[in-house]
Order: sequence, then C-alpha cells, then structure tokens
Amino acid sequence: MTRSESTHRRRVLASLGTGIAVAAAGCLGGDGLGGQPSYEEGTVRSVNASNVSSRNATQMSTAAALAQQQPNNSVTPLDPLELINHEFVVEDGYLGSTIQGTVANTGTDRIQIVEVRTRVYNDAGNLLGRYLASTGDLNGGSTWEFQVIVLESPSDVASYDITVLGTPS
Repeated sequence: MTRSESTHRRRVLASLGTGIAVAAAGCLGGDGLGGQPSYEEGTVRSVNASNVSSRNATQMSTAAALAQQQPNNSVTPLDPLELINHEFVVEDGYLGSTIQGTVANTGTDRIQIVEVRTRVYNDAGNLLGRYLASTGDLNGGSTWEFQVIVLESPSDVASYDITVLGTPS
C-alpha cells in the first residue's frame, strides 16, 4: 500500500467515524433521552420581609450542608417524568427558602435516579444560584414530593425556573 492510499484510507475512516457519532447523537436527542432539559418558569409571591426571619449561623450551616448543588451527570430528560406542581415556599428554621412540588413517573418502568433542578433569580433577572433535589427508584405510576433547599434569602428571590431529569433503570 502506498503512502497516499494509506492517507486516503485514514481520511475515509475518520469521516465515517464522525458521521456515525453525529447520527448517534441525533438519535439520542430525538427520543427524550440525551437532549437538553426544558425549564418551566416559576413565580415567587411577594414575601413580607417583616414576617420572615433570616437564618442564624447555625441554621445556615445546616441548610448549606443539606442543600444539593452538584448535579448528577447521568440524568437526562425522560418522557415519563412530569412536574405535576411546584411553588416557592418559605419555611421556618434552617429550611428558609424552598421550592416544593410533586413529580410523577407516568410510565410503567422504574426510574433509577430522579433529579429536580432549579435556578433562582433576583428582581434584575440575575442568576443567584442553582439548587436541586434528587431521589432514587421512582416506580412506574408513582409520585415523589420534593423539597429543594435554596440558600438565598427569601426577599432576594424574585423568580425561578425548574426542570426534572432522570436515569432509566
């Protein structure tokens, strides 16, 4: 085999490999697996700052230890996962700002990992932080009531958006 035949063969193989990778990526994005998450908007009702106390140092330490901020890289949008409801809720004590709601597995198969991701914003639309909640083994036809701990002060949060992702079994 000559050097030019060898170079041509490598180019053909490289092009073929790239084409297969692109085709596979297109297939993953079209069936609810591997695509980008779709966020829906949530609103925050006006919070009366005089009725809400800030977390003290101990409460903030507890909230920071429990707040999830590192997303799982193995989750993707899944058709059977549905956000039934969600709302911004201010709780007493260490919980403070939270986003709470319900996720349903509308399919028949168990989902190994379910993750609710939120992004919270201030009045100017600036991102304040990303927070999440996760659970494992959500059976088909069942629901999960989630609670996302948000480390921002309730008076600083003007809006949020939310999505649900999962890993099939």
